Amino acid sequence: MLYAFHEMQKSLGAPMRFAAQMGMTWAQSNGNPWKQMPQSDWLAASSELTLRLTQEYPKLPFGIDSVEVDGVAHAVEETIVEEKAFCQLRRFAKAGSKGEPRVLLVAPLSGHHSTLLRDTVNSLVQHHEVFITDWRDARIVPLSEGLFHLDDYVAYVIGFLQSLGPNVHVVSVCQPTVPVMCAVTLMAAHDDPNRPISMVMMGGPIDTRVAPSSVNTYATKHSIEWFEEHVISRVPAKYPGFGRRVYPGFLQHYGFVAMNPNHHAKSHQDFFYDLIKGDEEDAQTHRKFYDEYNAVLDLDAAYYLETVQRVFQEFQLPRGVMEVSGERIDPSVIRDVALMTVEGELDDISCPGQTHAAHGLCSNIPDERRKHILVPGCGHYGIFSGSRWRSVAYPAIKEFIAAEEQRSAKVSTRVATESTPKLPTKRNT
Repeated sequence: MLYAFHEMQKSLGAPMRFAAQMGMTWAQSNGNPWKQMPQSDWLAASSELTLRLTQEYPKLPFGIDSVEVDGVAHAVEETIVEEKAFCQLRRFAKAGSKGEPRVLLVAPLSGHHSTLLRDTVNSLVQHHEVFITDWRDARIVPLSEGLFHLDDYVAYVIGFLQSLGPNVHVVSVCQPTVPVMCAVTLMAAHDDPNRPISMVMMGGPIDTRVAPSSVNTYATKHSIEWFEEHVISRVPAKYPGFGRRVYPGFLQHYGFVAMNPNHHAKSHQDFFYDLIKGDEEDAQTHRKFYDEYNAVLDLDAAYYLETVQRVFQEFQLPRGVMEVSGERIDPSVIRDVALMTVEGELDDISCPGQTHAAHGLCSNIPDERRKHILVPGCGHYGIFSGSRWRSVAYPAIKEFIAAEEQRSAKVSTRVATESTPKLPTKRNT
């Protein structure tokens, strides 16, 4: 009923959106004899604001056509290299580049599309060959494809690492730090030759008992039955995923906004006044941000509920009781995968300390192959997007990956040398 009510609300709002579109078009038209009058500016601004507050936002393309490296522009190739029911693996690389470090960027599956990491990809592709998990909206996945569980997420990560490896680095942003830790642990436990060289974990809920945020507190205050009853709905008949039980993206969006309603209200108010003043630069900045921020996707109910219960309510990973497909996850088995953690000083979603907890779990990684940075004055989104990402976080990650590449190359050379059979020395007769 929840999803059906949302769809009905959208339909009832269609005439209002149509009127707003007509008003904006008329106010800005050269055929409007009052175009230069303040009333037309007000009509155009209020109409656009109405549209933006009520419309549905589609997934945007990554749109990374080129990057500049050392003052030289390079074309960027984007291809889909693997397809799964709930995810596409996309590759980004500079045209003609060879031998650059390979990075699997695991994007969060928590409400926003993977394009939220556009800035992350744009930076990484300057010096790396980048593969990103582009998660599908559950409402477009037919029910015949089955359900998607947290264990399936881990299996996807393992599968992608195996198809890309060996010699790959994995970077996880926010939510996937837990399934990535599980994936690398299983690969290490089975001595998988395709396990990554290094793993970088950014702003993720490894241990949400540390400095719990409002998001963490909300999860622990409600039972899993409450979540199932109040936030799970079925996809309506108009979508390919008809009948699938999901956590709807529009609910997640409401939750994002509810975390800081005053900030969003002021942002929209400033946008309105920017339009009135004709400040197109600031207005376009607002549009660009909210075009991405407002584009959300549905999550399969099984995956969502298991994540809430196992990660945010029962803290299974840091308590040492996490199991994936019946196998216990013990990160202490990881010995030869380097670990870097990145946190934002002002992160109010995954507070400082929650990601750093990975170091305690991975107790057998040598100290010289560990790194942690706390980005000053940086919130959650700032650790993977924006000026602090580009000036602080990314340079540190690039340096970390480069150091591990060099170390790996030296090890490979030494192993190759030691394994080369020595020819017998010819004796003098």
